[in-house]
Amino acid sequence: MANFFNIHFTVLLSTFLIFFSLHLSLSLSHSSIHDLLRSKGLPPGLLPKEIKSYNLLENGTLEVFLDGPCLTKFENRVYFDSVVRANLSYGSLIGVVGLSQEELFLWLPVKDIIVDDPTSGLILFDIGVAHKQLSLSLFEDPPDCKPQGMILASGSQIRLA
Repeated sequence: MANFFNIHFTVLLSTFLIFFSLHLSLSLSHSSIHDLLRSKGLPPGLLPKEIKSYNLLENGTLEVFLDGPCLTKFENRVYFDSVVRANLSYGSLIGVVGLSQEELFLWLPVKDIIVDDPTSGLILFDIGVAHKQLSLSLFEDPPDCKPQGMILASGSQIRLA
């Protein structure tokens, strides 16, 4: 009976240590969301400095939590909701939710962000009605993202009051 207990205890303890060390190694391998983006072939400046936390689910869904909605500027103004979600794979964020870009006085939701060929120096933003290519150099460093007045969302438009 004691031998049976020792075997089960050893198996249970070994399993726990394996899962704990795996979780710890995954947590330590990406100390920040910006390191995670870089490891996935994306520039770290796609997301602002003001990230509170993030989750990367097993199915590739990335959830990024900010303190609140905010604005920053790459080539044009960009609006981040308090939660940004997308499917993360190497070189792309697909099905983005919670990110909009200002184009000709309209706020258009960013649907996909893709780096097809890093040597091209370009990154593609799919904003639904168009695809916009920007220089990767705009995204080298995470930008500051500031709340500016009251942000009102109406449909796909965002107005600053």
